[in-house]
Amino acid sequence: MKKTLAVLVLSVQILSAQNMAQKLDKATKDLMDSSGAVSSGLSFYVADENGTFIYEYQGNKGLSTASTQKIFTAGAALETLGKEYTFKTTAGYSGNISSGVLNGDLIITSNGDPTLGSWRYEAYKPESFKKKFIEALKNAGITKISGNLVIDDSYFDHQTIPGGWPWDDLGNYYGAGVWGINWRENQFDININGTEFKGFSYPIDNIKWLNDLKTGGNSDQSLIFTAPHSDVALINGTLPAGKTVTVSGALPNPPLQLGTEAKQWLKESGIEISGKAITSSQLELEGKQVPGAPKNVILTYQSPTLDKIVYWFLRKSVNLYGETLIKTLGKEKKGNSSFKSGVAYLKDFWKSKGINPNMINFADGSGLSPQNYVAAKAQVQALLYAKKQGWFDAYYDGFPVQDNGMKMKSGTMRDTKSFAGYHTAKDGKKYVFSIIINNYQGSGSTELQKILNVLK
Repeated sequence: MKKTLAVLVLSVQILSAQNMAQKLDKATKDLMDSSGAVSSGLSFYVADENGTFIYEYQGNKGLSTASTQKIFTAGAALETLGKEYTFKTTAGYSGNISSGVLNGDLIITSNGDPTLGSWRYEAYKPESFKKKFIEALKNAGITKISGNLVIDDSYFDHQTIPGGWPWDDLGNYYGAGVWGINWRENQFDININGTEFKGFSYPIDNIKWLNDLKTGGNSDQSLIFTAPHSDVALINGTLPAGKTVTVSGALPNPPLQLGTEAKQWLKESGIEISGKAITSSQLELEGKQVPGAPKNVILTYQSPTLDKIVYWFLRKSVNLYGETLIKTLGKEKKGNSSFKSGVAYLKDFWKSKGINPNMINFADGSGLSPQNYVAAKAQVQALLYAKKQGWFDAYYDGFPVQDNGMKMKSGTMRDTKSFAGYHTAKDGKKYVFSIIINNYQGSGSTELQKILNVLK
């Protein structure tokens, strides 16, 4: 009797899976047949929570994935670094202190903390770092500084932007580069009425602007262009007339911005400084000696733990976090902070978990590069692996709930749309899935969600 019941249950499960596969196949083919616009393809893969295959449509085909690339970076970082990992920023000095006078340089250094001065964490905003920085100076008895305020941004290599990122993205907030010292998530906001700048989210004195904006349309169609280390920024495109719009851009030199602000903090606190705010990169360009990390440390400022960083990385798709994690993985595991090194580690990591390396051609850690090519099956394999790990709760928590009520990471770039995630159907069945579409001219998000709604 038990054997008969087991066979019956298995038969029902097989029929249910076959029925689901048929529904998914129909929805997928309806999309492909109804639109002649899919030229680069669709990659779709669905499994149950145990990894049992349910459906695929070119599941092995590598396509540009956009931000669902982040599921690979987040998982590798949580396992490699640990969910309790923190970044550290320190303040210290060279020389000596005599009668309140620091005879040397005041030095701020970091290992690339992407959350330094971020508004996302209640206890880690710019005011928090400012308060602890000034308190540390006063506790050390420093009332005057004879040297410079040096912002040591040398922890990572000099390349701040991954190769392959489109130029149109670089000056916008989501295209912010990665530095040895990051500040305010390397982002600023401008309030613009028509074509006229009305104010910045905080003073930015190190940028000169070329304004080619025009008025037109009903939405923000502007683009900001900044380049690393440059003091010139360009803004063009169109903004609606007659109303104030907030446009967000990427700082071209976050370490220098921190230095400028920190020097102002000193002035406000009555601490004199004879020198200037300067970065280690600037010293290097001037052929001067870079002091390096200070031996006399007066402040160690730790970031939120990695699980909290990964939450925002996935939930709000913060590209800066992904590229910082790539550089950190390269630095800590290969002794090389280049993007190339970090990306190579990321691919090796997932290859070691059983994913075919031909299905994961990574170019960065965030998915902003169109040169990322990933198969839907590889994404499902990564999601299934994560589900079995001790860090899964931290990982899963970051996945947003999309408009159709499903918990999944989305990815969007020009003519590219993707979703990857987990879903429990009304009948209790649990699915793991990934769907990627390239070069689709229709309403990609809506159409892809219609396919995924079959899983409900």
